[in-house]
Amino acid sequence: MKEEVIKLLIEEAAKARNMAYAPYSHYLVGAALVVPSGRIYTGCNVENASYGLTNCAERTAIFKAVSDGQRHIDAIAIVGGPMDKAPVGDREIVIPADVDYAYPCGACRQVMSEFLPESGDIDVIVARCVTDYKIIKLSELLPYSFSLNE
Repeated sequence: MKEEVIKLLIEEAAKARNMAYAPYSHYLVGAALVVPSGRIYTGCNVENASYGLTNCAERTAIFKAVSDGQRHIDAIAIVGGPMDKAPVGDREIVIPADVDYAYPCGACRQVMSEFLPESGDIDVIVARCVTDYKIIKLSELLPYSFSLNE
């Protein structure tokens, strides 16, 4: 994968992180994926008081791509980390804390495995910033995935 595409995905994931709705965990995550045409889709985590209804950033981006007719993902970048609370007058605001490597959960890994590219594997980029990231193949994160296509 080209370095400029990696950096663009990380930047877009960081922007998407700013849109996250995480009033319960205060852990904001953004994701950006690229499909074979080069189009980029982004997503953020959206929490719910009923935790099982929460949706991860990765799946939000994937569902946006799929709802737009895409069926393959070449790569996905994930940027996430906790938020800190700071008092402002008589209320609190949430400000960004340090970003750490945010690996996709098992559900997101399984959903990713449904949309493999022709190469047969997806590059999963976990990043702190555009100069501090790791690239892992989905097959390393989810060996022996469940699939009806095998």
